[in-house]
Amino acid sequence: MTDINSKEDSPQSELQSKLNLETAQIAWRELQTFFAAGSVVFVDSSQDMLYVAEQLVADNSALFSEWVKKGWVGAVSDEQALEWYNRDALLWSVVIKPWVLVQER
Repeated sequence: MTDINSKEDSPQSELQSKLNLETAQIAWRELQTFFAAGSVVFVDSSQDMLYVAEQLVADNSALFSEWVKKGWVGAVSDEQALEWYNRDALLWSVVIKPWVLVQER
């Protein structure tokens, strides 16, 4: 499998357009409850968060496993959460219930 960003045009592009309208910036401090519940997933800033969201909707676990191994997506670590909290970080987010995908830009 290849880089997250090397997607081809697909029927999912309509979903991506919808997800794009649902992205928003949010302060990390507002996500503390979701972080405590283990519902926050980081997406590396070098990757396309909307494509990741599409694949989450599609339940593409094989692709997600590969991305996790490469460190492109995963759970937010306690250390990362503390760093974002201390600097009052503003992150891009999109909700794919029950998950909240976040990305630093």
